[in-house]
Amino acid sequence: MKRPFAVALTGGIAAGKSEALAAFARHGAAVISSDDVVHRLYREDAGLQAALRGRWGDRVFRDGEIDREEIGRIVFADRAELAWLEAELHPRTRAATDEWLSEQTADVVVAEIPLLYETGGEARFDRVVVVTAPPDVRQARRGALADREQRLVPEEEKVRRGDFVYVNDGSLEELDAFVAEVLEELRAPP
Repeated sequence: MKRPFAVALTGGIAAGKSEALAAFARHGAAVISSDDVVHRLYREDAGLQAALRGRWGDRVFRDGEIDREEIGRIVFADRAELAWLEAELHPRTRAATDEWLSEQTADVVVAEIPLLYETGGEARFDRVVVVTAPPDVRQARRGALADREQRLVPEEEKVRRGDFVYVNDGSLEELDAFVAEVLEELRAPP
């Protein structure tokens, strides 16, 4: 059986990656979101839960569930804590995503990975799609970005390294048309 064409989808905070992922799904690609994988790991990975409890105690649990807001308060105030959390999450997320990729039968699979370049993950994929947007557009969508973006690969670098790039400052229809064009090119005979 032929392996699916693997595409990574990445971009900056509030650039529109989730909307692009939804467009890929509408056009028949199998899709997965790293954020969804992390949420599942928080719910289901007993080893991760034990590590979080060991590091931060019961304050990061509410009603038996991981309290993501509390974890956010901890890690975005302390880079060392963020580094610890990422060291716990990234290998687990990568393994879960790779397992999902190996099970897919669609002709094209798309994995949304916000920290693709930051984690060196691009080598696992056949192509990379970068969704970006001007800073003012992203600011309006998400609010304050500066503190969180300081640790990320700059947008210009992501754009330079991507195989396909979309500046997401228009309509959802325009984004959808871009995704359709990418898939058409990927599905074209060699």
